[in-house]
Amino acid sequence: MQQFQKTNIRGIDLFSGFLSPDDQALMVGDIRKIVEQAPLFSPETSRGQKMSVRMTSAGKFGWVSDRRGYRYESAHPSGVKWPEIPRSILSVWRAVAPHARAPESCLVNYYSDTAKMGLHQDRDEQDFSQPVVSISLGDEALFRIGNDTRGGKTDSVWLRSGDVMVMGGEARLRFHGIDRVKPETSTLLPKGGRINITLRVVT
Repeated sequence: MQQFQKTNIRGIDLFSGFLSPDDQALMVGDIRKIVEQAPLFSPETSRGQKMSVRMTSAGKFGWVSDRRGYRYESAHPSGVKWPEIPRSILSVWRAVAPHARAPESCLVNYYSDTAKMGLHQDRDEQDFSQPVVSISLGDEALFRIGNDTRGGKTDSVWLRSGDVMVMGGEARLRFHGIDRVKPETSTLLPKGGRINITLRVVT
């Protein structure tokens, strides 16, 4: 970790430049180990539409989406148990959410340069008093923040490699999404793209 700038956008704390280049490289190495044990898969909506991101998880629970709906599961779709959450990722949670319970799920989303994520809420968890911590690695992404209900004014901010966001308190259920990824804005990932790590307390 290094010197960073903290700002607040509609109740969401943004720690710009929180992770140093060395921290980011270490974290990418740990993510590769997660993917070796629990390979990336392409989720789909309950209507059978493929999402543009690929994902996997670590921790006690992993988030999955298919025709049965959105939910947490204790195993990868292949049946293998999710790997443990790496120390490099847990250290970020402890630094930015020191009073929160330990995270039970570490969702890893990979965005190609054409991937995006529509506005949504993180509400599949049981305890909304616990924050959601998001880590950005790789190419820049345009993050859009909405309201507690659909519609209304939104704000946008570019997230860069090494940035960390904390959605907690009044901002815990803000609608949010990724409008687009800007290619070739980072050299962290040899093949480009963006990795988003989201830490959550599930139970």
